[in-house]
Amino acid sequence: MSGTSPRLRDTLDRLPAYVAGKQPTGRADLTPYKLSSNENPYPPLPGVIEEITAAASTTNRYPDPAATALVAALAERHDVPIEHIALGTGSVGLLQQVVQITAGPGDEVLFAWRSFEAYPIMTTISGAAPVQVPLRDDESHDLDAMADAITERTRLIFVCTPNNPTGTVVTQADLDRFLDRVPDDVLVVVDEAYVEFVRDGAAVRGLDTYRDRPNVAVLRTFSKAYGLAGLRVGFAIAHPPVAKGLRQTAVPFGVSTVAQAAAIASLRAESALLERVDALVAERDRVEARMAAQGWALPASQANFVWLRLGDRHDEFVSALEAVSLAVRPYGREGVRITIGETEANERFLSVAARFAPTS
Repeated sequence: MSGTSPRLRDTLDRLPAYVAGKQPTGRADLTPYKLSSNENPYPPLPGVIEEITAAASTTNRYPDPAATALVAALAERHDVPIEHIALGTGSVGLLQQVVQITAGPGDEVLFAWRSFEAYPIMTTISGAAPVQVPLRDDESHDLDAMADAITERTRLIFVCTPNNPTGTVVTQADLDRFLDRVPDDVLVVVDEAYVEFVRDGAAVRGLDTYRDRPNVAVLRTFSKAYGLAGLRVGFAIAHPPVAKGLRQTAVPFGVSTVAQAAAIASLRAESALLERVDALVAERDRVEARMAAQGWALPASQANFVWLRLGDRHDEFVSALEAVSLAVRPYGREGVRITIGETEANERFLSVAARFAPTS
């Protein structure tokens, strides 16, 4: 038998690894909490669970490949034509598809950094070059620098707002000025995975922007506010050429029957679900206020998490949280993202944060 291995693409040697949020370590005297993955701490509503259970009985059959009922429900909810909608396995699945339809070897994909870690991964897989533009000192997008970084090789731009992991938003006025500098043949994707948590009236309105500009698409997900992270269903709203390309590159039958049923039921129950979002926003604001009182200077989060830079105390801080059965999401030694979770989990986090608060 030959000792050689199949020849794989050398791209794999340059590929950054996606780091998922780790599980908390257990202690007999403490309930463990996972604050590392930006999950909704609330389970699906009873009516949604009933639809999931009913749909599960048909999983011996393939799902509707066009997700006809879900697409119709989304078109009605957002007042867009059905041909402007494409579904994917979470917004990250659509992210991969949007890179596939726009960029390949010799092309560039532009985004702020630090931002969603899947951007450089999907770009590198496609053979394109990721172009990372540093955030401003306040952890927000530097759109002027991003516009300056556009070249004739730029094929795709991601604008993540609220930004993951810093929680900051792009304002609509800033986005409009930025888009005026973007060539019409460059696709700009407004990634709004956390849009339901936004309370800043000046923040980007992705759907309004897409309606006015043919080179703008919007990504959204049922994973965060709607609490369906385990079912993997997201959607894009884009003008027909882009939406068609996304449908062409979708994995056949990628959005399961159960996911489709749960998403439709969640849209029907949206008012009750958004009451839960309001509760999470109130808890986010409470946590931020407590941290400000402790002496922390935080970037203003409009998502369901907060972002901290610890400097030399980074590892010590993460270890202290692990010691009380809290899992958070460190980004190397750049910073730590902490999801807003159950009140008990947040209180435990605040107790640890108080011990590390900056001294004036």
